[in-house]
Amino acid sequence: MFLGDYVDRGYNSVETILLLFLYKLKHPEMVVLLRGNHESRNITYVYGFYDEIARKYGNHNVWYYFNDAFDYLPLAAIVEGQVFCVHGGLSPKRTTIDTIRTLERNIEIPASGPLCDLMWSDPEEDVDTWRQNSRGAGWLFGRRAV
Repeated sequence: MFLGDYVDRGYNSVETILLLFLYKLKHPEMVVLLRGNHESRNITYVYGFYDEIARKYGNHNVWYYFNDAFDYLPLAAIVEGQVFCVHGGLSPKRTTIDTIRTLERNIEIPASGPLCDLMWSDPEEDVDTWRQNSRGAGWLFGRRAV
């Protein structure tokens, strides 16, 4: 189970994501790739993946293809009916698995809303339920929210 942020983490993002895609192709039942907040056009443009593609390929065409693929990555997964996995965290706007299943996922991650929350929210010990996240996206959530 991989929880996202496959790119923008060094000089070999292209090789990293290609290796993970190859693992998924070779072992589709054993490898799960969830989407993280860095699997989006806005973030990869700012944090280095866009420039890495230009350096390695001489143009940005491959960046568009990668981002189209990122749009199709699952947002969350449940392991053995007991463990909820997501890149970021919870959303006060989607409080059940069934409501998360209804989200349109084949899009760019929006700047706000439930899909954004799943990618950007963070657990916080000092928060009881919900508080705005200082990062400008998602929420801080506590034990009662969980």
